[in-house]
Amino acid sequence: MKLVLFDCDGTLVDSAALIHETMRRTFVQFGKPEPEIAATKSIIGLTLDIAIARMQGKPHADDEAVEMMAYYKSLFSVVRQDLGFREPLFDGIREVIDTIGPRDDLLIGAVTGKSRRGLNLVMETHAFDKYFIVGRTADDCPSKPHPAMVTECCSETGVDPAQTLVIGDAIYDMQMAKAAGATAIGVAWGYASIDDLRQAGADAIVHHPRELLALIG
Repeated sequence: MKLVLFDCDGTLVDSAALIHETMRRTFVQFGKPEPEIAATKSIIGLTLDIAIARMQGKPHADDEAVEMMAYYKSLFSVVRQDLGFREPLFDGIREVIDTIGPRDDLLIGAVTGKSRRGLNLVMETHAFDKYFIVGRTADDCPSKPHPAMVTECCSETGVDPAQTLVIGDAIYDMQMAKAAGATAIGVAWGYASIDDLRQAGADAIVHHPRELLALIG
């Protein structure tokens, strides 16, 4: 039995535009300079308070970052609805999930910096909740690259980290996987560069979702 854990933003869904617009409005609300989209992409995957602090060059999430996080969360669904933003699947992802989802020798889960509500919305929107049986979010665990998201999914499913694949687009995903003792697979269609993924410990890089099928086995 293998456990396959997917990151969400930048791996399953292209949420950069939605995240950036919400982040931009949050920074404006707090009198901060509007961030560049490259800055937003660089923190996707981190827990939100840590991400906001890092975008401002702060080493830790202070009280202001926590306040900004609360505002961001209150705004996210508004931006999503008002501007018609969606979190579309990357091309080829549905085919991969529909292929591996019914298999009896695999378990599928998600490890994400999203909130539990945000992850559930993605799962329901794309009808993936029937396949993803385990998941850890920013509401459950410390921020990536801490290994807890992976190790807790392993414990819940009874699958050893050595039989677990973590698939993600961020350096934090690769670092988390290696810290947990799992295999780290980087995807080239997300928000980090291939060189950064390799340097972060990726065991393999895929350029199209269909390449995942050979690595999953």
